[in-house]
This record gives sequence, C-alpha cells and structure tokens, in this order.
Amino acid sequence: MTLNPILSLENVSISFTSQKQENEVIHGISYQLFSNEILGIVGESGSGKSISSLAIMGLLPKRVSKITNGRITFLDKELIGLSDKALQHIRGHDIAMIFQEPMSSLNPTMTCGKQVEEILLQHTNLTQQEAKEETLSLFSKVKLPKPNRVYTAYPHEISGGQKQRVMIAMAIACKPKILIADEPTTALDVTVQKDIIQLLKSLQEDTKMSVIFISHDLSLVSEIADRVLVMYKGNIVEQGDKTSIFKSPKHKYTKALIASKPSLRVRFKRLPTIKDVLNNTVNKAIISKEEREKKQASLYSKQPLLEVFNLEKTYFSKSGWFSKKEGFKAVNNVSFKVYEGETLGLVGESGCGKSTLSNAILLLDKATSGSITYNGQDITNLTPKEERKLRKDIQIIFQDPFASLNPRIPVGKAIMEPMEVHNIGTSYKDRKQRVIELLDRVGLTKSDFNKYPHEFSGGQRQRVGIARTIALQPKLIICDESVSALDISVQAQVLNLLNELKENYNFTYIFISHDLSVVKYMSNQLLVMNQGKIEDIGDADAIYNSPKTDYTKKLIDAIPKGL
Repeated sequence: MTLNPILSLENVSISFTSQKQENEVIHGISYQLFSNEILGIVGESGSGKSISSLAIMGLLPKRVSKITNGRITFLDKELIGLSDKALQHIRGHDIAMIFQEPMSSLNPTMTCGKQVEEILLQHTNLTQQEAKEETLSLFSKVKLPKPNRVYTAYPHEISGGQKQRVMIAMAIACKPKILIADEPTTALDVTVQKDIIQLLKSLQEDTKMSVIFISHDLSLVSEIADRVLVMYKGNIVEQGDKTSIFKSPKHKYTKALIASKPSLRVRFKRLPTIKDVLNNTVNKAIISKEEREKKQASLYSKQPLLEVFNLEKTYFSKSGWFSKKEGFKAVNNVSFKVYEGETLGLVGESGCGKSTLSNAILLLDKATSGSITYNGQDITNLTPKEERKLRKDIQIIFQDPFASLNPRIPVGKAIMEPMEVHNIGTSYKDRKQRVIELLDRVGLTKSDFNKYPHEFSGGQRQRVGIARTIALQPKLIICDESVSALDISVQAQVLNLLNELKENYNFTYIFISHDLSVVKYMSNQLLVMNQGKIEDIGDADAIYNSPKTDYTKKLIDAIPKGL
C-alpha cells in the first residue's frame, strides 16, 4: 500500500443552527485517506461519522449547517467553497457514496437499470445502448442474480441485499477514486452482510479505489479495514492500523465499544456498557457451564407454556385473470415448544418464515393448518372476545419503535392506552402512577411522561416500546429484531434490561434477530429456520459449538469474527 494521501481533512469543525443558536457537532477533526486502502470509521450514533462524510461530498443541509473551520482536500483540490456545479462533477464521478438505507435512496418510480444508466449518461460519453450494456455488466460484477430481470425490476420487487448491490453498482459505475460506504450492511442478514463485505473488498482490490467504511459494528470493521479511526462526540479519539486498535486499544472509549459486543466464547451475567467501562464499574461475572445446565434442567422440567404443532401458513397468488392460483408455503410443518421463563432464539435469513411464524402465534395472520397451544388451550380457533383477552398475555416488541409509536401522542399516554383497553389499574391516577414506575424501571424518568416520540433517541424509544409491552403484564413476549437498529452500546443496555425484566417478572421470550452473537447471548434454546422449515433446534450453546446442518454452519461461519 503506497502512502499517498488522496483525501485530507485538516482541523474540520461543523456546526448546526437551531433556533438561532449555533451548536458545534464536529470539533476540529483531522485524518487522511490514502490511495488503495480501506479506512474504517467507528462510533455510536451522534459521534459524527456520517456528518463528516457528508461534508466531504458537499451534502450537508445548507440552511441549518456550515463548516466553520478547516480544510477538506481531494487530490490537492480544496472542496470547501466549491460551486454546486463543480461538486456535481466530483460526486459520483470521483467520490461516490453508498447510503445506509437503499430503499429510501433508490427512486421507487424508476427501474433499477434506468437508475444506474442515469449516472452513466450524466458523467460519461456513452450512448444509451452502451450505457445499458455497461449497466448489465455492472450488475454481473456486483453478483446480482439474473441481471436482465433486475434491470427491468423496480426497487420494491427485489430483496434488501439485492437493493444494496444495485446501490453499489450505481456507486462504482463511473470508477470513482473514493467510495464512502455509510453503514452499508445495517439490518441485513448475516450471510448477506458477509456477501456484501466480500464484494466491497474484491471490488476495492480490482479497482484500487480507496474506501471509507462507516459502521457501528466493530467486528465488521475489523474484517474489512486496513486502518481504523474511532469517533466519540464529534472528536477522533483514536486512530491507527486495525490490529493495534482492536488488539491493544489505548482510549477508554475504544475499549468500551469492544467490551459492549456480546462474546461468542463466554456468557456474561451482564453485558458491559460504555458507561460501565468509562466509570470502571464493569461486572465481570460470567454464567458457568454448570449454572447454565442447572437453569436449563429447571426450565424444561415444567409443562410448556406454548406448543406449536405441524404449523403451516400458505399464501396464494395469481399471475393473471384466468391463471390457476399458486401456493407458497411461508411456514412449512413447524413444531416446537417454549417453556415458561426461557428465551427461545429464532434465527434465519430474510424470507425464511420467522416473522410469518411470529404473526401466526400472535394471531395477526391465521395459520393455514396445524395447532398452537398456549397454557394448555388451543388458540387457533378462538372467538373475537377470547382473542382479545389473549392479546394481554402475548405481546410484541417491534423492530422500529418510532414507527410503532403515534407521533401525536405523548409516550405516557401511549403506554396507558392498552392498560385502559384491558382494564389494568383502577383509575387514571392509578394508571399514571404505574406508567411512571414503568418508565423508571426501563431507565427513563417521570419527566419523560409528557414527551413525544421525536424527543427521544433510538435507544430511549425502544425503552418506551418495552415499557408499553410490559405494562400489560404479559407472560410471553416476542422480540422481533428489537435491537437490530441500535448502536452496540445502546444494544447492550437494552439486552441487559430485557434480561433483568425476565428475572423480575418471569417473562418468556421468543427472540428474533439476524445478529447471531446477540441471539446466542440471550437464548436458552435456538431454533434455526430455512425456507419455512425448521433446520436445527436445540440448546443454543450446543448448536453454536457443533451445528448439525450445513445451513446452520453457513450462518455461524458468516458471523464477523475479527475481534
């Protein structure tokens, strides 16, 4: 690797203006990106990773933000102060960006092929036909299956991983010198994530372009990056080669980030959080093999709380007016048991049937055949009145707390609403007091009662979602990707909270996630799904240590193991 800086940031400060008040969010950061290297940038949400990268592209919102100090130079050309026209030539052509959420970055009204063609026609001298051929070539290069089909498909007609590959094809279309990848694998399956990482790495090796890879997942960064810089509260607290950063970190914050990641080797009683490490209050107690075996024996000596037997869910579709209905089995002959006080981990790639199965258990999408027994009662054919009564016992914590909360209702009222429906509490005053106690229980305060969802961070909103779920005093809680979009430190806090609530209230969890290290940490038993069927089921540690099937082995092998 030749040490020629292709990009330099020197003492860059960025401020945002709110209600005529200027607030500095990036405090004089400096770093260099060299030719033919991958630079990883890690840190929590709000650390300044994305803001500093948007500044390089000249994409900061003009009315509310400004670069107050410093220089950004690309191949000795000053980028700050360039005209929009000059920046438009650099963007896409010399410096390209892959955004975190491909669905909101792609135009839903244009086919995928036309969107890539548009970039080529704007920045090159290719004809329409040549641009089409180059687009199909790019789709092959990013390993999209059936490039001709994807070319004519709209974004909603392809999977999340395929959308991200279209975004990568778009980004590399003009052979840029720098590619900025901003959280390109967040919320993707572990296997798709591995494919995307390998693809980016091979493209970088082939084209010799320089890559800035932004992520809050340290394991992922350690697998792809040559050098790493760590950001915290708008400052760069540490930077160096990946071995020194991850094997012998110097800054306490870097140590805290690494410690917050659930380990695949040992099972801590409580995950260390950023705050724990910074305050030297880390609890290093681990759950021994003997303790775990004793707990497992106790759990499985009782009667199961939930029994799913030969469950199937078939969806039917017609391709035309006179065509025959075609059936697709989203859940295919699934049987398992969940015991009171246990956490059943449910894993598998997108489309494997995890969410369809959980919707069937919640009676939100009735099963086609088979039975679901809860507390000894078959719940597949309940009357509406019986179903409503059951809703109190089986609850869900959603993946996106912001989407599941009404933006017009203060969170205190949002938590109280289901309590009123199910007659929990004797009066408004009693319910309000219960909600205040719940807010305190999930790490929020009395003053949060009258706040609206937009006034909270992502981690705080997830706590509100948890408070609303446990307000009904349920027995079984389905956690559907409830920590997948959270920073690693906030994730640790929420996982600790879920475990504490489980101990205190004897909750039973079905824990759905694509992050296998998190599932292993949380689960007693593990259920692996593939194409609607159960691929593997058994003790979580036993499956991780010696997976029975090739599919389970593939999932476990895909976990980033750089740390």
